[in-house]
Amino acid sequence: MSDTIRVLVVEDEPIAQQAHASYLRRLDGFELAAVAGDAASAMHALRAADAHRSPAERIDLVLLDLNLPDAHGLELCRRIRTAGIDVDVIAITAARDLSVVRAAVSAGVVQYLIKPFAYPAFADKLEAYRSFRRTMTAEGAVASQHEVDLTLATLRAPSSRPQLAKGLSEDTLRLVSELLRQAATPLSASEAATAGALSRVTARRYLEYLAETGAVERSPRYGTPGRPELEYRWR
Repeated sequence: MSDTIRVLVVEDEPIAQQAHASYLRRLDGFELAAVAGDAASAMHALRAADAHRSPAERIDLVLLDLNLPDAHGLELCRRIRTAGIDVDVIAITAARDLSVVRAAVSAGVVQYLIKPFAYPAFADKLEAYRSFRRTMTAEGAVASQHEVDLTLATLRAPSSRPQLAKGLSEDTLRLVSELLRQAATPLSASEAATAGALSRVTARRYLEYLAETGAVERSPRYGTPGRPELEYRWR
């Protein structure tokens, strides 16, 4: 199956529909499958995709506005679960009531994104979801409680990340993060710089930031002449 995540945007406001679709097109690894303006249309699209079971027509993720004209978004979640449709849901809403958040979690919502938001917040949530999905679809058994905790933490890590220090860029941070995720072995600052077409100083700043936030492990690399070089591995 393709690694591309196909997304159904469920949103009744045309401007918000267009914004979410535009944001998705900017993200690697995601593809807009369809747009629905109400619960009925969303359910129709999901049933059609589930019936065909075609990789080219499947839907993997729903970006769901909770305030729809014909049903509450959480009611739609319940209909999806009752129908046995295997799809993940990220709630996108202006609702800040903790009771709604608790209900969303109970309904199986994997992420919660509060309006209004800009592209960086949107990208963080979806990148976290992609990391979670990649881990959950990997073959093999989970070896320990620690691995379970790390897998679940990928959904929440970007939200708990502190504000970027002055001079750091979200786009460059995502680039360096993805280089480490995809690397078969730990990378030094020089190796990350070469792979990402960055200066060594820039690569090292971002690697150190990721190490300080706990996203990567930092350790000395022995066996090279002179002072041991630091290397970085994605957790």
